[in-house]
Amino acid sequence: MGFSPRLLAFGSVLAALAVAAPIVALVWLAFAPAPAELRVDGALAHLFGTVLPRYALTTAKLAAVVLAVVLLVGVGTGWLVAAYEFPGRRALSWMLVLPLATPAFVMAYAYTDFLASFGPLQTGLRTLTGWEVGDYWFPDIHSWPAAGVFLGLALYPYVYLLSRAAFADRSPSLGEAARSLGLTRRRVWWRVTWPVARPAVVAGCALALMETLADFGTVAYFSVDSFTAGIYRAWQGMGDRAGAARLSVMLLAIVIVMLALERGQRGRMQFHVRNPRPAPRRPLRGGAAWRATLACAVPVVLGFALPAMLLLGAWIEGGAALDARLPRWIGNTTLLAICGAAIVLPVSLVAAYSARVASSSTLRAALLFSNTGYALPGVVLGVGLLILSGAVDRALSPLTGWLGVSAVLAGGSVAAIVYAYAVRFFSVAYQGVESGLKRISPSMDHSARSLGRRPLEVLREVHWPLMRRSVGAAALLVAIDCLKELPATLVLRPFDFDTLAVVTYQFASDERLAEAALPALLIVLVGVVPVVWLSRVALSERRRPVV
Repeated sequence: MGFSPRLLAFGSVLAALAVAAPIVALVWLAFAPAPAELRVDGALAHLFGTVLPRYALTTAKLAAVVLAVVLLVGVGTGWLVAAYEFPGRRALSWMLVLPLATPAFVMAYAYTDFLASFGPLQTGLRTLTGWEVGDYWFPDIHSWPAAGVFLGLALYPYVYLLSRAAFADRSPSLGEAARSLGLTRRRVWWRVTWPVARPAVVAGCALALMETLADFGTVAYFSVDSFTAGIYRAWQGMGDRAGAARLSVMLLAIVIVMLALERGQRGRMQFHVRNPRPAPRRPLRGGAAWRATLACAVPVVLGFALPAMLLLGAWIEGGAALDARLPRWIGNTTLLAICGAAIVLPVSLVAAYSARVASSSTLRAALLFSNTGYALPGVVLGVGLLILSGAVDRALSPLTGWLGVSAVLAGGSVAAIVYAYAVRFFSVAYQGVESGLKRISPSMDHSARSLGRRPLEVLREVHWPLMRRSVGAAALLVAIDCLKELPATLVLRPFDFDTLAVVTYQFASDERLAEAALPALLIVLVGVVPVVWLSRVALSERRRPVV
């Protein structure tokens, strides 16, 4: 237990560099000259000269739709639940997190048949009106606006959870002081409440946007020309790994800018303790109360209840028999989720604690770089891991016969998938652990150190009892993301090693939606348990009196 802060920082830098190693390999491939036998003449020029502007514009439009949805739904429902009393508030406060268990690509599959021209919605509309196909306008389900809406419905819980916590901890004295100066309730919200909650909302929006940039299943199913689709086509369609790496570096630069802006907008604001006298919730009456209930119920229905019902109906109506491989798919999915969380959590805990007790510019730079993996598509991480595997194989070729190093890192292994999960979801775990640490006042560290406690003893005896719920919440978020992860698993899995996400994508791509319905439904149902625990226990708000 006698590790010094410098030793902790050194270990954290090494761990961060290990997480960032595939990203470094991508950067190296992007700027290294390709061998003549591997060079694809004109492929990269074609990308930059013709399709790259379309990729960038479509990605920007997709991100704008997602941002609008998560802000409207996440901030709106977070404020209603934190500030008001209305019918069903207590149940809806945790049900609003349920869409987090529904991957966006699963939601897209569920709604495709329902909203298509041959689906029950339009069929019923034509039956009622006597119209024919072409006599009326209906939004195209296979389009970037639809993909943005589905992604927004799946990702708004990130903003909801953070904004709800920020609004619940607002200080009533600040609002009372503003009202005494003659400000209306609306102006108090904009000038007092919103500035305090804004950092949390921006952090949630950053997570949602990074998920949007990394999404593959939804954009691939809807044939949306996003950056992720372009990277996949350059790598798989044109066989140009260097072109895919250069597009990936551009995406990486966007992510780094987003992370820097998100960190910079916080400024020097610190939130060590909760407000000792939380603001009471105002009871709503009559129509206003039922409108609040409806506003909170609609996202739950559209983001969770209706997709689950549609998947169940598609499976029953399709008459697909239970696949004998289903237990193996469930076992593989569970194994990867447990391994991913077990690897990522200890690394992120040590890294976040080192940043607290031994912060340095080198450590901050390494952590910032390693946090960018969350926004990289799984196919990009696959390229990086293959490059890294080849480099290790060449460097250690005299020893690989008995060490087996390249076999561990190479694609087509469970270890490669878990490594990709570690790179992809390190940011999720790190942000959760860091948020728990930031709520602990530094004065507690100083008091424990003055009594002779070492850094790890302070972590065990002081910090852990106060932050274990935050760590548990981070572990659940990582496990949920591993359950839903598609592209990294699709690219790096061993032969005949399928997960629920992989078989759902394969069945849906082959238009076998009845067979895709059950594994998709299982992804949702398996994710419900940790999501409910996360919302009702780990992130539960304190009860407050109603006035």
